[in-house]
Formats: sequence, C-alpha cells, structure tokens
Amino acid sequence: MSVGDESGSSSVDFETMRGRDYPSIRQFTVFLENRVGQLLQMVRRFEGSSIRIVAVNIHDNNECSIVRFVLSHPEQGREILERAGLAMVESDLIAVRIPSQNRQPMLRICLALLAAEINLIQAYPLLINSDDYSAVALMVDDIEMAQQTLSEQGFHMLTEQELIDLHEGM
Repeated sequence: MSVGDESGSSSVDFETMRGRDYPSIRQFTVFLENRVGQLLQMVRRFEGSSIRIVAVNIHDNNECSIVRFVLSHPEQGREILERAGLAMVESDLIAVRIPSQNRQPMLRICLALLAAEINLIQAYPLLINSDDYSAVALMVDDIEMAQQTLSEQGFHMLTEQELIDLHEGM
C-alpha cells in the first residue's frame, strides 16, 4: 500500500526490509516443550546481542507452550532461532502507534476494522519506551486493507526500522 494521489504518484512510500510497500513487523511463533526453564533458555539466546524482545504473548497448555514475540532486529533474531533448531513460524503483523492523549484507541481500531470487514486474529501490546505514545501489534486476515483502513482513521503504523530505532538507545 502506498499513500498518494489518483495519478499513481506517491506522496508517502513505505518499504519494509523485505521489500514490501507497506509497513509491517514480524512475529515469531516458537513452540516449546512445557517444562520449567524452557522460556528462559529461549530468551537467553538473545543475551549479549542488540536484539530486544519488543512484544511477547504466551499460550500454555499441558503438552507445549506457544510463544509469540516481536524482536527489534528480526533478521538477526531469526538466525539465532534457526541456529537453536527451534520449531518456529514467521508471520506479518502491523504495529499501530497509539498517541497517549487518544481515548479508547482499541475501540476506534476495532470499529474501523469491523467496518472494513477485516478479522482481527491476535492483538497484544508492544513494549515501547516512549512518553508520547504506546503501540499494539495486530494480526489481521487482510494486512494491506487493515493498513489502509487504519491510516485513513489517522493511525500511524510502525515499521521494523522504527522498532530498531526505538530500541537502539536502550
């Protein structure tokens, strides 16, 4: 999705590190054995690197734990996870910036997605170090339409590069 005029020229171009023309972030879903210390072992793999866990969501059951997370440096993070031999799936999400003065932002997001008939599959907060805004990660069934719909409602989507920049100083 590019935002521009009807002639096809774009006033704002988005490009992710993967060459797509819409801002998205990557979620890694890792399947862990449901045993004490498994999450710690996985998190420690990023120790000593510039990679920060920007968001995490854990679903636990008797046999395994499903850990979903977003990393500040997804390319490097994927390499670490692959070297560890962990079973994982990679998915695209959108990260929506929510200004601190905004009232009921999730209501506005949900209403906008409903009006566009976009299914919200997952949502969880991003760990953003900002006094000006917070952010939420969303998995939707039509990422391009969700980007366009939320942009039209005045929401800003964070890119992978913005996540890197936000966590460089930490």
